[in-house]
Amino acid sequence: MTTTAEQNALIQEFESIVGANKVLTKESKTSYYRSGFRSGIGTALAVVFPSTLLEQWKLIEACVKNNAIIIMQAAKTGLTEGSAPSGNDYDRDVVVISTLAINDIFLINEGKQAVSLSGATLHSLEESLLKVNRSPHSVIGSSQLGATVIGGIANNSGGALVKRGPAYTEFAIYAQVDEKGELHLVNNLGIAGLGSTPEEILKNLQEGNFDASLINYDSGIASDHEYEERVRDVTSAIPARFNADERRLFESSGCAGKLGVFAVRTDTFAIPKREQVFYLGTNNPDKLSKLRVDILSTFKNLPEMGEYMHRTIFNITEEYGKDTFVAIRYLGTKRMPLLYEIKSKAENFLKGFSFLPKDIPNKVMQYTSKLFPNQIPERLLKVRDKYEHHLILSMSDDGIEEAKAYLEENWSEDKEDSDGGYIICTKEEADKAILHRFAAGGAAGRYTVMNNDNIAGILPLDIALRRNDTIWVETLPQEVQDNIEITLHYGHFMCNVFHQNYIFKKGTDIARMKEIMLEFLDAKGAKYPAEHNVGHMYKAESTLQKFYAKLDPTNTFNPGIGKLSKYKQSCNCC
Repeated sequence: MTTTAEQNALIQEFESIVGANKVLTKESKTSYYRSGFRSGIGTALAVVFPSTLLEQWKLIEACVKNNAIIIMQAAKTGLTEGSAPSGNDYDRDVVVISTLAINDIFLINEGKQAVSLSGATLHSLEESLLKVNRSPHSVIGSSQLGATVIGGIANNSGGALVKRGPAYTEFAIYAQVDEKGELHLVNNLGIAGLGSTPEEILKNLQEGNFDASLINYDSGIASDHEYEERVRDVTSAIPARFNADERRLFESSGCAGKLGVFAVRTDTFAIPKREQVFYLGTNNPDKLSKLRVDILSTFKNLPEMGEYMHRTIFNITEEYGKDTFVAIRYLGTKRMPLLYEIKSKAENFLKGFSFLPKDIPNKVMQYTSKLFPNQIPERLLKVRDKYEHHLILSMSDDGIEEAKAYLEENWSEDKEDSDGGYIICTKEEADKAILHRFAAGGAAGRYTVMNNDNIAGILPLDIALRRNDTIWVETLPQEVQDNIEITLHYGHFMCNVFHQNYIFKKGTDIARMKEIMLEFLDAKGAKYPAEHNVGHMYKAESTLQKFYAKLDPTNTFNPGIGKLSKYKQSCNCC
């Protein structure tokens, strides 16, 4: 790429801030950072790597001064292409600022809250909190991929934990560009005494140099305190959680990269004294619907987790998710982000050699997984063989006895009219059941890679059904049904949030199928996306459009998300 004098000057300014070795400009070097986790890639003048909050601020200053687009990026684990450039039709130079090196975490109020800097991961927060017997908002999936705390907040990520709702806080410190194009540091972290200038504030925050007595705990909330009550309302025609829910759009929360966030303050949660996982199976979806309503409306204790898997995705994951299962089981979650990064960089590197087969890393991992024996416990396989619909139900403390009594009364296979059954999992069975469910997320993609010659591709949808909707097994529009090769469904059952992957027959127009499916979901009163945010794959609802325009009236940060304009704007009414 040939650069102009102005572009070279900006690159040199970046190098003066972070050092030349932390500024990438060659396309072969930036390719990984310009691409999405699953799909999508775009153009960028440079990818830069600040090591401190002050460097992050100075980079943003330089971009604003030079009329450059800013895309904030951390772990790059988003599933809808929202943390990378998309295409090459931007009207200004694009700069990606990768914050993973800024990963400090400060526990406050005896560990009941945490201040996480821009690159701090959920896994690191989880490790820090174990020392005080507490846990973060999310402890499955995202934490194992290496997602950041701020990434979760920015996308109102949901997760599997029934009691905690979408990631949310009203405490944050961030860079914002106003309607006049002027840059401001907005400090709503609720910690006084950090200083009066951006340089002082960010330096003191980076070093943890703040007085605990000057932390305000009364000016806002650091998690969705209302979610337990909300998810229990099974009579509501509004889904429990979805990305366009205006209740949980506030500054950094749901900002989708439309701000340059430096740190957030979030609640942490006490680890239960006891936990027990039950594994349920049935061929009657109405039986699971009744269980969901009964638990949410009559149980004194909510589940920790209620994860659904259809038998088809169970089987697909058994074969195509085995490498993920084995890697986490034997290498641990700490190494997973590095493995994903190595795999992604290898894929990007190999794309430069047109004579090589496609997706070599995926195929190597798939064939290697066949060297390992089946990882699924025998009792879970028996449930799979007998039943179509599966539920991983995790209860804690007093809720364990509550669930045992309910399941014995309503789900015992010994009863004459029983159309379902359950097992009380051992610790090993529970761990493997949850790990198998997590591996399902990547198994659908792996299946498409390995069967690419025989299919058109995959349409992944992330949907939230109404809370009062008990008909969750869909009857698809006929045109869609006629073109489907296989459907793969799993989800967060208590929240009525489902991840539905449709793999289509060769020759199918997937864009047409998506159009039909979204119209079908609109008619059902469903919301989408539920927890992965719009990225560049979904059109933002009017609620989100207004929120993004309010946060970023000049369209400086992450333009184009929600299928909105990528062009610079001069007022917040455009």
